[in-house]
Amino acid sequence: MTSSLFRGRPRRATAHIRVRVAHAVLGILVGAAWLVLPVMTVDARDPVPVAPVGAVASAAAPQQDGTSTADLVLPLIAGVAAVALAGYGWLRRTRRTRTRTTPGIVSTRPPVPTPADSERQARAALRLADDCVRTSREELSFVRERFGEQRTEPFTHALRAAETELSAAFAIWRRYEEGVPEEAGARRQALAGVTGRCAEAGRRLDAEAEALDRLRGLTADEEGLRAALEVAEERFRELAARTMAAQRTLAALRERYAPSATGSVTGYVEQAKDRLVFAGARLNEARQAADVGETRRAAWQLRAGEGAVAQTGVLVGGVERLAAQVRDAAGLVPAALTGAEAELATARRPALKPGEPKTRPAPADRGTAADRRTPPTPGEPDARPAHVDGVLAAVREELTGGPYDPLDALRRITRAVERLTGTRSGVLDAAALLVARSSVAGAEEFVGVHRGAVGTEARARLAEAARELGADNAGWADVVAGEARRLADRDVRAHGTEGDAAGLAGAVLGGILLGEDPDGGPPPAFGGPRTRSRLHT
Repeated sequence: MTSSLFRGRPRRATAHIRVRVAHAVLGILVGAAWLVLPVMTVDARDPVPVAPVGAVASAAAPQQDGTSTADLVLPLIAGVAAVALAGYGWLRRTRRTRTRTTPGIVSTRPPVPTPADSERQARAALRLADDCVRTSREELSFVRERFGEQRTEPFTHALRAAETELSAAFAIWRRYEEGVPEEAGARRQALAGVTGRCAEAGRRLDAEAEALDRLRGLTADEEGLRAALEVAEERFRELAARTMAAQRTLAALRERYAPSATGSVTGYVEQAKDRLVFAGARLNEARQAADVGETRRAAWQLRAGEGAVAQTGVLVGGVERLAAQVRDAAGLVPAALTGAEAELATARRPALKPGEPKTRPAPADRGTAADRRTPPTPGEPDARPAHVDGVLAAVREELTGGPYDPLDALRRITRAVERLTGTRSGVLDAAALLVARSSVAGAEEFVGVHRGAVGTEARARLAEAARELGADNAGWADVVAGEARRLADRDVRAHGTEGDAAGLAGAVLGGILLGEDPDGGPPPAFGGPRTRSRLHT
């Protein structure tokens, strides 16, 4: 059986072997000629031509010792030739060693990657897997809208499994960042676990990509392509109307509340319009390509248009969500003030007698959000009631004095009370949960529509915030979501601002196009790392 190494040797390598063999044969022939020549002339009567006597007699005199100049020239030529051939061969071997791309001798013990290399690999795997999950979720929404829940259940199941693997990978990574585990070997295993979980998430999606393509029939069935276009165009028209309504909603919020109340959705309406411009152009091109039978190009343009439509929905939905949550927060602030005053009065009472009922403790085994952010110092408990008094007085003044930020008011009230008592009553629980949900949703929206620039750190904090929110750790979820949003903002500023006539820069920034070519590259599709970029024109 032929070895795989020899099967994989390119033709150029065979040519190099032939050249080396030719050089060796030539050297052997030269050496043989040098050795045989004296034997060939030993029986000759006049091995050296006889010069005439007289004029040249004196010139022949130095040769009386039996050694002539001709006897030295031939060995010298052979030696120079041998040295030249050896040097030429050495230079070719050196050049091949430096530039070879074919496999040479494979070590049975490959070098162990350094911790820095393993960390970079884990970061890249997390970011890629997160992008694959987000893209798959976007495309699946269009498929589900056309085919219904039952026919898309296998894809939904694969997406959920990928989300579970990715969440576990982010959890391992977060513990690694916190220094857990401490032993070097265990830390290497943790990084391997992160990479392995991400690979499994991608494998789950890759396994269903071909089946989803068959169901959609974008390139094989002209009817399927036109049906998918109708779904995308219908959602496009709906979002165009919602975008204008969101612009009016945002203007009303800015008139009534403080600027910080709408800060988390600053620029969302403009970005939604940018995505709509891009989506409209791509859907029109898809329709034109479908009309002339270019199904492959039509599918490419359709998928890009779907991505832009989906992100428009995220941006517009972010404004609508914030408006509803600000209204809810404004209605909850008076009740939260009353609840905080009750907690403050309870904290100032003498110590409870044995058997007296207590309020429910905050469900966080890691301490309250405020305690974890700023550890208590000696003598601080005596100052906490005064601090709560100050916070409540400031909020009351904002309510009566002019525009304020209802969500921020609830945030300050709940954090102050948590620092004081470590407990939450019903109304403060609801207030903290509303604030946390708003923070996590805002960070999720921002990362989703800017994922072409957002790095691993922001995504990891966002995943942690979602876990804390699910564990009823609302206060800490709010804190971590704020960190995720700040890190994502930093990444986007470093990447550069979006905005161009065709919406191309925004599409690359949003991950709608992979940015591999000057025209933005192909759009990602449902699938993992192996299948996500399978759409090409």
